[in-house]
Amino acid sequence: MTDAKTQSIAGTEKPAFDRRLLPPMMLGSVLNPINSTIISVALVPIAKALGAPASQTAWLVSALYLATALGQPVVGRLIDIFGPRRLFLVSTSLVGVAGVVGTLAPNLGVLIASRVLLGFGTCAGYPAAMALLRSEGKRTGQDNPGGVLTALAVANQTVAVIGPLLGGLLIGVGGWRATFALNIPLAVAAVLLGLWRLPEAGVEDEPATGGSPQRGSVAARIDLPGMGLFAATLTSLLLFLMNLHLRNWYLLLIVVAAGAAFAVRELRTATPFIDLRVLGGNTPLLATYVRALVAYVVAYAFLYGFSQWTEEGYGLSPFHAGLVQIPMFLMAIGISVVTGRRKSVRGKLLVGAAGQIVACLVILTLSGTSPVWLLLLVALIFGVPQGLNNLALQNSVYFQADPERTASSAGLLRTFAYIGSMVASSATAASFGEHADTGGMHQLAWVMLGAGVVYLLLTVCDRTLGKAAAATDTARTGK
Repeated sequence: MTDAKTQSIAGTEKPAFDRRLLPPMMLGSVLNPINSTIISVALVPIAKALGAPASQTAWLVSALYLATALGQPVVGRLIDIFGPRRLFLVSTSLVGVAGVVGTLAPNLGVLIASRVLLGFGTCAGYPAAMALLRSEGKRTGQDNPGGVLTALAVANQTVAVIGPLLGGLLIGVGGWRATFALNIPLAVAAVLLGLWRLPEAGVEDEPATGGSPQRGSVAARIDLPGMGLFAATLTSLLLFLMNLHLRNWYLLLIVVAAGAAFAVRELRTATPFIDLRVLGGNTPLLATYVRALVAYVVAYAFLYGFSQWTEEGYGLSPFHAGLVQIPMFLMAIGISVVTGRRKSVRGKLLVGAAGQIVACLVILTLSGTSPVWLLLLVALIFGVPQGLNNLALQNSVYFQADPERTASSAGLLRTFAYIGSMVASSATAASFGEHADTGGMHQLAWVMLGAGVVYLLLTVCDRTLGKAAAATDTARTGK
């Protein structure tokens, strides 16, 4: 009788999200942000050690995002087709290789190459996490990712807190090379967690959809020509953005030609890498991508520009420059935890936009003699959009994207974010030139302010945001 009751009760219980997936999901997704933030306090020591100006060390930032912007949607599409496990293991192994190369790099060129490897190596973490989240929702019948998405956001924000501070500590103990060596144990841990926790079965075991060829036609399913044309288009665009000058006009011609060929290819093939027909009809998702691009212009210009200025223009050590950024990340964590489960998307984006604008206005008042508390205030204000924008954007993509292309859509979100980071990197290099002085910081702040205003206008004018909130609410309540 007791056994029958137990079985009856057990039979009525809904399966829960497999918590064993969380460690590899979180570690994989934070490999990129930890390498993004830790380098922010290492740029000046690297420049001094290798005798390179700020305009050249900016490539250490740009190289990672160039590789990641290109790789994330490609790897995301492969995850959609073949499942997350194998792509996760290959990519995180590459992170370890990049760590070795960076640690032993004899010059800036090899160091930049190691950052390219890091970019490709960190491509699988976030798309794999989103794909696992979608598959778990399908398995459990509970498409309610608010808690897990919040956990991912908090993990990323926590790493962002640790990154600059940890970077300063590592530089103090072992020099700037220690910031690259850190990737070796992180990669080992990620690979082991992937082997132990990620499921063997994946998306590859499900029947292909949308008229896709059978499983044996691998080349057709992954659309290699489409990926190649996408790579040519994006690489040319990012190279132009990283070195804005009239003499590079030919890169824009390549962008137009490769982009046109890519569009023709994707519209004609049966299994496109990026289904432009579906994407073109998904106005809310397109609006989210554009909003992400503009938001990350502001975020990354602050992350790298403000860090360099606090060291060179204000005179802080790398360690203390990392400490100054802690209020931003602590505020972002708190905001993420408090608002993570709330359904409002428009509200988060509007408050985030206002936070960006206010912070930029305060930066315009800074000088080399400003009190330290004013620097901390700027960082604290920036924590508000850091916590709100990330959550709102990733929630929007999760509910706006085609379920069969969750990983590649998540990868495209990061691609647009990294295009924004390229614009930010180019603006930072142009504003600072040879030295990160206060005048350059103010010039960069005007660029950030302009991007913040555009972000606010895009949010105010977007009528689809209410629908995204409704979709979120429906998924949570099942009504």
